[in-house]
Amino acid sequence: MIVKGKRRKVAWGITGSGEKILETVEIMEEMKKKYRKTFDIRVFISKAGDQVLKYYNLSNTLETIFDKTWTEINANSPFLAGQIQLGKFEFLMVAPATSNTVAKISLRIADTLLTNASIMGQKTSTPIYVMPTDFREGTTITKLPNGKDLKLNITHEDAEHVEKISKMPNTHVFEHPSDIPSIFEKHATN
Repeated sequence: MIVKGKRRKVAWGITGSGEKILETVEIMEEMKKKYRKTFDIRVFISKAGDQVLKYYNLSNTLETIFDKTWTEINANSPFLAGQIQLGKFEFLMVAPATSNTVAKISLRIADTLLTNASIMGQKTSTPIYVMPTDFREGTTITKLPNGKDLKLNITHEDAEHVEKISKMPNTHVFEHPSDIPSIFEKHATN
């Protein structure tokens, strides 16, 4: 239900992956500007995500761009899962999502801030959007903070977890940060 004049909350979860983090932050900044009258984007950072953001020199950037950012203390603090359960958010986006986070959602292990919130969202019909860093089996190249390339081998098991969560209720998996604008557009017109 859209309340006239009231911005709807979006939860953006960041896990401990540097893969696609720069592009994701840039696009989320664009979404904040474009939908400033429609959505209130709140940023939730995992413990590992906090380390990676510092490594990529993005911590201050996020705090400057987004009004509300929280870093995980434990699976229930900040109490994102409870807010998701009560329908306080239009949707939860976990981008980028590490293979660890994807596997935990796949196996129903809710022991981190973002896995707990994701699993709760699945139970309460909150749309969950996940951008796995290890999307498909094979070799991929990622950029390190120093600009150098790093070759990674994505395992069959990692790809299986992505496939499994893509079939779960209220869960939508996407591959690239460039898919984010269409998610916001879809919810802006609902």
